[in-house]
Amino acid sequence: MDISFYSLGAAEEVTGSKHVLEINGRSYLIDCGAFQGSRAEADRKNRDFGIPADKIEAAILTHGHLDHCGLFPLLVKGGYRGNIYTTPASRDIASLIMMDSANIQARDAEYLRKQAAKKGEKFTWTPLYDEKDAIQATSQMLTVSYNRPLFIDDGLKLEFFDAGHILGSSLASLSFKDGGKEINILATGDLGRPGKPIIRDPDFPPAPDYLVIESTYGDRLHQKTDDALSKLAAITKKVVENRGKLIIPSFAIERTQELVYYFHLLTDEGLIPEVPIYVDSPMATNATTIFQVHPECYDEEIKAAFVEHHKNPFGFNSLHFVTSVEESKALNDHKGPLIIISADGMCEAGRIQHHLIHNIGDPNTTILVVGYMAENTLGRRIVEREEDLKIHGMWFKRRASVEKINAFSGHADYNEAITWLKTLDTSKLKKILMVHGEPKGQATFKQHLANAGFPQVEIVKYGKTYSLNDH
Repeated sequence: MDISFYSLGAAEEVTGSKHVLEINGRSYLIDCGAFQGSRAEADRKNRDFGIPADKIEAAILTHGHLDHCGLFPLLVKGGYRGNIYTTPASRDIASLIMMDSANIQARDAEYLRKQAAKKGEKFTWTPLYDEKDAIQATSQMLTVSYNRPLFIDDGLKLEFFDAGHILGSSLASLSFKDGGKEINILATGDLGRPGKPIIRDPDFPPAPDYLVIESTYGDRLHQKTDDALSKLAAITKKVVENRGKLIIPSFAIERTQELVYYFHLLTDEGLIPEVPIYVDSPMATNATTIFQVHPECYDEEIKAAFVEHHKNPFGFNSLHFVTSVEESKALNDHKGPLIIISADGMCEAGRIQHHLIHNIGDPNTTILVVGYMAENTLGRRIVEREEDLKIHGMWFKRRASVEKINAFSGHADYNEAITWLKTLDTSKLKKILMVHGEPKGQATFKQHLANAGFPQVEIVKYGKTYSLNDH
């Protein structure tokens, strides 16, 4: 049996996960994510799909983040008519994300068309896909709950296990027989962390022969949650004292709901005063509704709050969900203290850019970074505390302070990943294929893995084929 693996995205980079497992010439796609970065680079990489749609037998979605699901509409637009296997919660989240992406592209096209007309230039850019393509991709998603093995092709079995990353995220375990021996390939998607609120800890699937592992935080350790909550409380109290604004760029899925949960907790315990909190993201509002209808993904504490005590940890008196553009604009005139949580998490698009434009020059404003910022994004330039920042083609002087809390990341750091790996049954593990990380972090993670007793690591390069026949 001829078995191989190659990557068409998130190879020595952090976004755009798109991996292919080939078994006897039949191709299976694991994730189909959009690359996120500078506009020109993202557009170029996303259009270069890398594999014909008619070559794919089946597709798998590990979770609903844009960099894992964002190109499925382009895949179906290109003629793919097979199943996309995912969990129920991931289907709902991915549908929301893909539709939002289609809407953003449509708005971008209209804006660029108007700009070209003003300059008398020819307009040539077209969106990657539209809402119809996003709807078609959702319609091809076949949902499979955790721990429910299913044959997705002749002799190829798929089983999802909880990845503990976001609601519905999964570790995809693929197994098949080769000469009477069962071979198992485990793809982590994005590996989550133990002890996170709302969702369960990462699960431990059966022993893999080959492991495809992410490496986003391969060279970093997260702060402890208790320390992070103390820092969040201190930052909030300082904003209150200055009667300023706390602006938090946040992804609409998981991070926003987690932040709301933590602010709720700090307020309930009297560690911070009640501060008006505005979640300025229609997607985050819709995502919170999705959270409420998927209790099968909750950890025991949240499940008890919802099911047994009928309490909503995603909503309290000082919390406001902003949906309309008019409400969002009106926040510019609100006096502090207040907290604004807004998407996009990397500050490359969305309403967060407008809040930065209006507040980045105010020394009473604090920008709180709570997640990973990819290279060449506005978020990365903010976290590196650059003073001159370009937003919407205009330059702004940053006078706002910048704070960072890395304990809220949904990705395992290198120590958490190794602890998870050591708890996993690795008795027959032949090879680790490392994806979804920047080169420096991957090199460090590879060394950490070797020190922990896992020397058989390949850092996956774009388009290079890796044979999995050494079993």
